[in-house]
Amino acid sequence: MAAEPMLVVVEDDDVFAKVLINNLAGAGFAATHFDGPDTALSGVPALDRTDLLILDWRLPGMTGVDLLEMLRKGGCKAPALLLTSHDDVFYEEAALEAGAIDFISKTRSFSVLRKRIELVLAGQRRDGVLPAAVLQRGPLLIEPAIHQAKWRDKVVSLTLGEFRVTERLARANGDVSYRQLYDVLKGESFIAGSGSEGYRANVRTLVKRIRQKFFDVDQEFAAIISVPGFGYRWREGAGDGNA
Repeated sequence: MAAEPMLVVVEDDDVFAKVLINNLAGAGFAATHFDGPDTALSGVPALDRTDLLILDWRLPGMTGVDLLEMLRKGGCKAPALLLTSHDDVFYEEAALEAGAIDFISKTRSFSVLRKRIELVLAGQRRDGVLPAAVLQRGPLLIEPAIHQAKWRDKVVSLTLGEFRVTERLARANGDVSYRQLYDVLKGESFIAGSGSEGYRANVRTLVKRIRQKFFDVDQEFAAIISVPGFGYRWREGAGDGNA
């Protein structure tokens, strides 16, 4: 039987923390709450294990990013989600560069956070099953255990959803449909909007962001190609100097 995932929430707003812990419990997640950096720095190492960190961005005396860096130095390797009231690219990039695997606005519904948590936990060691193997495909390096992608040895700051779509494309030997990519994000058969366009528009927007992030690292990047009317394909040799 699988061990119950252990979540750690670091949040100094008692009201928000209480609501979040209750929502997590209702969704079947056990969570330990710390009300600030000091209690977290002493309490997290004392836990038997931590499967996921959920950190508020704005904490007393430091940011959630600062706390994450300190926990990492202390040996905590658990994946981390950053919660913030700031829905801005600057904060997202800072969180990802610090080693968080996703950045979520507090204005989003709990169902969004729950889905992100489920996606993270699905990639961790469960019942002795390891995450998918590291993938090297040309200049691309995919490391599923830490949800990290590198291009030409440079980290590409992808959110969890962006990472999973990139990994799905890179592991495929051919075309990947819009529906298959959307299933990576939302789960199989999830209904979005009206008809096929309900999810195609979302996938196109996401892939556009992924391309831009790779392009920011390498202006010759062109590995993700469109398959008209169907989806996308990862093209071997594209943008790696061999095309």
